[in-house]
Amino acid sequence: MTQLAAITKRYWRSLSILIMLVITTFSLSPLDNLPEAPGSDKTHHFIAYAALAFPTALRKPRQWPIIILGFALYSGLIELIQPLVNRYGEWMDFLANACGLFIGVALASLINKLENHKTAKN
Repeated sequence: MTQLAAITKRYWRSLSILIMLVITTFSLSPLDNLPEAPGSDKTHHFIAYAALAFPTALRKPRQWPIIILGFALYSGLIELIQPLVNRYGEWMDFLANACGLFIGVALASLINKLENHKTAKN
């Protein structure tokens, strides 16, 4: 197992909480206008939620599918709250978030399969 994967598996809970705090801060901070950032807003949502799902899916705690579902609900709640803090809540953002969660789980599953394949060969 690579060292980065091992660290991610060991600290999956702390990483997930940290990523949620970053997402919450960036998503709910009131702004007069959106800052200029390279790429599409949907791409940022996709990457953030893929990063959120990845540590949990890599570690696979007993209730990991429920945790991922909780991340999806959290994403929807953020979109519903945003209009209250002078932001825009959008269904397409929610879709980008859900796609990011799916890809984060898929990447973690691929890494776990590759690691299991390496272990079985040794």
